[in-house]
Order: sequence, then C-alpha cells, then structure tokens
Amino acid sequence: MLKTACQEQLLPGETLQQKWDFAQAAGYDGIELRGKGDLSFEQRLPELRAALADGVVMPTVCVDMLHFLGAFDADLRKDAVRQMKSQLSVIASLGGLGAQTPASYGMFSRRLPPFEPPRGEAEDRAVLLEGLTELGEHAASEGVALFLEPLNRYEDHMVNRLEQAADLIRETGLDSVRIGIDSYHMNIEEADPAAAILAAAPYIGHAQVSDSNRFQPGAGHLDWPVWLAALHAAGYDGYLAVECRLTGDPLDAVRSIPAHLRRSGA
Repeated sequence: MLKTACQEQLLPGETLQQKWDFAQAAGYDGIELRGKGDLSFEQRLPELRAALADGVVMPTVCVDMLHFLGAFDADLRKDAVRQMKSQLSVIASLGGLGAQTPASYGMFSRRLPPFEPPRGEAEDRAVLLEGLTELGEHAASEGVALFLEPLNRYEDHMVNRLEQAADLIRETGLDSVRIGIDSYHMNIEEADPAAAILAAAPYIGHAQVSDSNRFQPGAGHLDWPVWLAALHAAGYDGYLAVECRLTGDPLDAVRSIPAHLRRSGA
C-alpha cells in the first residue's frame, strides 16, 4: 500500500502539530511541506524541528518560489540554486527524502505568443544540466534527492514529459536526481500516462497527485486505478503527495482523498 501525504496549506490548523492531528485522523501518513523563496524555509527550522520532535512526519518539500533553476537570467538561476540547496539541506536535517522543483514555472510557453523563447533548446539543455548537476551533487552530499517535476506546456517550455526529465537525469549520471511525477501535468502531456510511468520507472522518485481538473483526486476524470497500478508495476513505494485545489467543502474534500486513493488501488 502506498503512503499518502498532504501539502501543509491544505490542512486546517495554526501549527504543524495541529495539521498533523487532522491529517492522521483523515488517514494520511505524512505532510508535504512548501518551501517559499528568500530562504524562508531555512528560517522555519525551529518550527520544523519542534514538529519533528512531536512526531510530525515530513518526508518532502515542494518549492514555492518565484524563479527556478531554468530561469533566463543568470543571477536568478544562481539564486534559485542557492535556495534549492538550502531546502535540500533542511529536509535532510528532518530525516526527509528530498525536495521537488520544476525547471521553471510561468516563465515561458511555446503555446502562447510570442511562441519562440529568447533562449534556444541547446542552451536550455545546458542550463538545466548545469543546475541539476550542482543540485544533484548537493543532494547526494546530504543523503536526499532532488525531484525534477515536468510541468504542462502552458507552465513550462523545457520539461513537459517524463521522458524529457529521464533524458536529462541520465546525462547528469546522478542517482540523487529523480523525477517527481504529477498526475495533473501528466494528464495533459502524456498520451498514455501509465505507459509513461512504466517507461520512466527507474527514474521516478516522488509522486504528487491531483485530478484532471487540478481538484482533489476523485473530482475529475483521471483513471486512478490504471494510474496507480502503473506506479505499483514500476516498483514505486514512496508517497502520494496531494497537491491540488479543493472543490466542495474544503475539510470534507481533504478528508476524502486517502480513502479515494485506497479504493482506487493505492
């Protein structure tokens, strides 16, 4: 049975301990943290260590920054790498598994005007390989992993499909760089999501879940039994981290997710 985690902003409560009480009662096995920019995640260390001492399970962090390792501007790339290194170190200090980041978010889309980015594909690739290698080496030194998340074509122009992420990871040659898959983005980009999971199986390190419409699992048309069966067949035994919007009563929606995923084969 796969474990489930819920991103912290979806859980009620003023403290991580209160959020954890709700999460456990709803059937979750962990909380996925959000790593905001300006090194604010590192600044939360006293809070995070206190939560850890109280038994809160926090296996992963998902970035929530304004710029990323694939930024066009060299100074922004440098800052994104610095912040990601910090987040990897913090999650390692909590005994966690790793940190998830896209190559970019909202920076450019080939599907919207002006259609041609200011940087060519070869330079895109060189920039990503440089950043992934530096972050992967840092992750390895901390004993955690960097999870590269493919985003849909409207949110990123560089890494949209699992095969693209796997290709970059192979070139880094680092086991500490893995794919962080997301069911919502896969629903848009993968012609056959289950086949994509199986093809990328050796490189998958983390999984985030939401339905086809970005709402909670069960609120859209994603074929969860097939998607989850592919993860099992791929040998994945990590967390299903809920990253979604909520429709209906928010507390009922959050409570419904672990049971829905279990019924679907998690």
